[in-house]
Amino acid sequence: MKRNWKTLMICILIPLAVGTVAGFLTRGGMESFALLNKPPLSPPAWVFPVAWTILYTLMGISSYLIYISETQKVNKSISDKNTKENTGKSQALSTYGYQLIVNFLWPVFFFNFQWYFFAFLWLVLLWILVAKMILEFGEISRIAALLNVPYLLWLSFAGYLNLGIWLLN
Repeated sequence: MKRNWKTLMICILIPLAVGTVAGFLTRGGMESFALLNKPPLSPPAWVFPVAWTILYTLMGISSYLIYISETQKVNKSISDKNTKENTGKSQALSTYGYQLIVNFLWPVFFFNFQWYFFAFLWLVLLWILVAKMILEFGEISRIAALLNVPYLLWLSFAGYLNLGIWLLN
């Protein structure tokens, strides 16, 4: 399989840009966040940008693998296979896009508006979308799906932190 480095970089830069813009928009909420009561196991502040940079990079790589994928089902005719493949790729990449939008909005709800319970519910929606995305990616590329497992685990931990902050404040 030939790698298209330009496409790979674009696929990585898209989620990194989403995270950067969200971080820029919510930077004012960090002061009030520092004053909140936090649940046990809350990591130091520097962990969040490091973790998200890694997760956004993995998301970008996985979306690239889906975007360049050529095969999906072996037991179908050529035209049926191509139609199913394009539909599967389209659906998987659409779910990827939706979860990026939901991901982008979560810090706005949490940090800017301080809607902690709503942000938790929004995070549950994000978790569901990411789980759906992993399943859809898995139909096309096992590696692409596995690259998003750390993201789902991080969202589970973020859900614990988000709910804890809502309960403690």
